[in-house]
Amino acid sequence: MWRLGFFFHEMAFGLLSVFLPLYVIAIGGSLFDIGIMSASALFLAIPFSFFWGYMCDKTRRYRRYILLSFATLTVILYLFTLSTSVELLIMLYAVMWIFHVAHESPKNVLIAELHPREEWEKAFAFYEVFAKAGWLGGLVLGFIISTYGLDAKFTLLLCSALNLAAFTLSLMLVTDPPFIFERSLAKIEKTVDFTYRGIALASKLLDGIRTKERLKRENPYAFCSGLVLFSLATSMLSTPLPVFFSKDLALPVNFVFMIFMLSSGGGVAGYLLALNKHGRQADKAPVSKIAIFRSILAFLLIAVMLMPLYNMALASLILTLMGFTHALFLVYTLSISMELIPEGKAGLFNVLVSGGGACGSFIGPFIAQTMGFIYVFPITGVVFFLAHIAFKIFR
Repeated sequence: MWRLGFFFHEMAFGLLSVFLPLYVIAIGGSLFDIGIMSASALFLAIPFSFFWGYMCDKTRRYRRYILLSFATLTVILYLFTLSTSVELLIMLYAVMWIFHVAHESPKNVLIAELHPREEWEKAFAFYEVFAKAGWLGGLVLGFIISTYGLDAKFTLLLCSALNLAAFTLSLMLVTDPPFIFERSLAKIEKTVDFTYRGIALASKLLDGIRTKERLKRENPYAFCSGLVLFSLATSMLSTPLPVFFSKDLALPVNFVFMIFMLSSGGGVAGYLLALNKHGRQADKAPVSKIAIFRSILAFLLIAVMLMPLYNMALASLILTLMGFTHALFLVYTLSISMELIPEGKAGLFNVLVSGGGACGSFIGPFIAQTMGFIYVFPITGVVFFLAHIAFKIFR
């Protein structure tokens, strides 16, 4: 039940994910402004991801940072309604992201510490199903609001109210875990497993038994590189995409929300699939396969521009598959990161994701503004392919 507040928080940000880029254009901004807004927010969030992750592990208090995040977001989203200045909007958005990341590390640690290692993939998947359902609900709200022509101020006030609901429910339902040891046990288990495999391999070799087995440790630097590259490519594509559908394809705003609703629905399906998996899926997590599949999907988006009669159907299919694969990717990488990242550095996962996302959120709109979307899609596909190579090296 403690996840209920996150449902309303995700609903607010699902609505904002499509509304905000279109709102910036509507009040006289450009793709450059969207890129600067997203990139500055994510870059600013990087040191604070470290900070919040360090603080929650040092104090072993997680609830307070979740409450701080939701309360601050409520206030800042209300402040959005007081001005239509693009510059002020960019500043408020950057400050908002500092506090947005305050709940990410505590949430991840809560999930890991409240479940044994064998259940981490299912626990993360269950949370993401819940959160993605909220995100989908936000997109449905956006579709309804755009269909009935309700104004931007109403939309922003609604997002503020949803975060207030998230704060209230978290205040009542979220509690800190009584004991904190699951991540430490997982690291010990991983070390023991590696030692056992080394002894077993050495015994076979000493007995003259030929084997093709190799004792190989995971490469954490390759994992971090793959995570940054995957986040970079995802942000390059997703940041300017609402504008692409609205302006380049001339789709009505409610149709844009509909396409992203299908993408979110694909994400829910992906989390449900991960939820039904049994065993330690992270040990054989197909993250490299997911990256190469996303690369192919990015290249296929070129067909959306070249086949105008089928552009909405193709875009819907591709984004649904992207949502599905991103869900699996997030569950697996979150579980792996809980093993690889030591205590006190719980924010490192969000730092890597924010770093890649910050660069991509500026590069994507920049390429779209200066060269056109026809270049965004293949360049994104190449970056996804580089992420695929990094994850292949990791395992």
